[in-house]
Amino acid sequence: MDILELDRTAVLETVRLLEHATPEDWERPTPCAGWDLRRLVAHMAGQHHGFAAAAAGGGSDLAAWQDRPLGDHGLATYRASTEIVLGAFAEQGVLTREFSLPEISTELRFPATVAIGFHFLDYVVHGWDVAQALGVELNLSEKTAEAALLFALRVPDDERRLGPEAQFAPSLPTGAGKGSLDLILAALGRSTDWHATGAVPPPRTLQEHHRDR
Repeated sequence: MDILELDRTAVLETVRLLEHATPEDWERPTPCAGWDLRRLVAHMAGQHHGFAAAAAGGGSDLAAWQDRPLGDHGLATYRASTEIVLGAFAEQGVLTREFSLPEISTELRFPATVAIGFHFLDYVVHGWDVAQALGVELNLSEKTAEAALLFALRVPDDERRLGPEAQFAPSLPTGAGKGSLDLILAALGRSTDWHATGAVPPPRTLQEHHRDR
């Protein structure tokens, strides 16, 4: 499993999805309770900067992880943040380093493969969030989702998911025959029925999306 390539695939998919956002779409609700698309993407950009700092040996300062204001050019700001993190992860020897991830632990440092795996998982899930908000289809292979599921199942499902700053909600039950992406979402407390209850229409094809712009 090439964690760098998996991560790059998930991150670039979020860029592709956001390329379909119209100015009005930035105010759409998302599966992240209380967050519209602009707030979600500001968070995603901030996390890219935080992980880039961690890859460079920093990252212990929570200020590095703050949401990044998108201004009037949300896509450009977000795309720049992806270039920063992907560049940091591509540096020689990055996989031999340890990362500080203060949002997870202020005491432990994490092997690069584990830390980048968490980043990868985040952008598979946030990719789904963005796709649901925009009503377009997330385009990640089953192989990619299977790899992300391994990391999702490592996330503790305990009282830490109950607080206001929790990264994920308590896990949800799953039915038989679900694909890896559905299992990831359930493990991290996201309902695949959100589009039916979140005031967002069912996913559109890209052709329909362009037709309606």
